[in-house]
Amino acid sequence: MRVNVLGVGFDDIAFDQAVFRALELLDNDNKTYVVTPNPEIVWKARKDETLRLAVNNAELVLADGVGIVLGARILGTPLLSGRIPGIDFASSFLKEMAQSGRSLFLLGAKPGVAEQAGQKLKDSYPGLIIAGSEDGYFSGSRQVVEKINSTRPDVLFVCLGSPKQELWMAEFIRQLQVKLCVGLGGSLDVFAGKVKRAPAFFQKMGLEWLYRLFIDPRRIKRMAVLPLYVVALVWNRIIGDREQGAGVKRRGLRK
Repeated sequence: MRVNVLGVGFDDIAFDQAVFRALELLDNDNKTYVVTPNPEIVWKARKDETLRLAVNNAELVLADGVGIVLGARILGTPLLSGRIPGIDFASSFLKEMAQSGRSLFLLGAKPGVAEQAGQKLKDSYPGLIIAGSEDGYFSGSRQVVEKINSTRPDVLFVCLGSPKQELWMAEFIRQLQVKLCVGLGGSLDVFAGKVKRAPAFFQKMGLEWLYRLFIDPRRIKRMAVLPLYVVALVWNRIIGDREQGAGVKRRGLRK
């Protein structure tokens, strides 16, 4: 079941079920991808049909952030399973991958970061195979796709930032020799030890965004869309919005 939040359909799925579903996808013949949108991406997707379709066509759309959960609640269609932070999902998924000796390719971040992240992930998850890595500052996607395909990984982590990573996965998924891609924003910086996650209190309260704002006040420019996002939620709850359902195709949808 998917819950519609301003035109983006989020899977109302428990954390453990999401990880299990991702593992199931590795045994299927189809190639697909997972996305973890936050309110900023929902806001962009509301007026960008290409992005909205790229997000909604993912096999799993996970609610990364308390803003999505609150948004669904405002609309009267709560996500009963709560939020699933992308990096927490990735960590649990990696643990399961390591147990079965699966391979992973890392794409994104500044030069050298993906390589460092790969080494730390190998140390943290014995049994995990790092097939290769590539930074996010490439000039042509064809060469990157060829490099990834030459290693034939089971999973590709695409950490190019949003909306670039969602659009990139949607465009190249058919060309990639990978069963599953996962869009994870700045997770490689965390895995590499370049950026620290918020303290446990902030994580538990769903306030990681506030901690990141304290650390990097420049993020305030990105936060400027949040009041508009809230207004749109309230407006949709009051009068409805014909645009809200556009592009939400997969699975059942609660409005």
